Amino acid sequence: MSQPKSKLSRRTLFAGAGVVGATAVAVSLLPAVREVVQTPDASSDAPVRGGGYRLSEHVKQYYKTTLI
Repeated sequence: MSQPKSKLSRRTLFAGAGVVGATAVAVSLLPAVREVVQTPDASSDAPVRGGGYRLSEHVKQYYKTTLI
């Protein structure tokens, strides 16, 4: 009688090991990817003599509400 053929070949084993390795690398890099939070500049203080129009998020939202 011949031996039963194993479904796990060397090629399948190495392909699985490659997938596991690539996944491990991707997961280890994920904590390094972070969303960049924009901080206001020091130059965003109010002007001394008033005025000083600035296009802020609040103003952008207002303009969006005025569109027809």
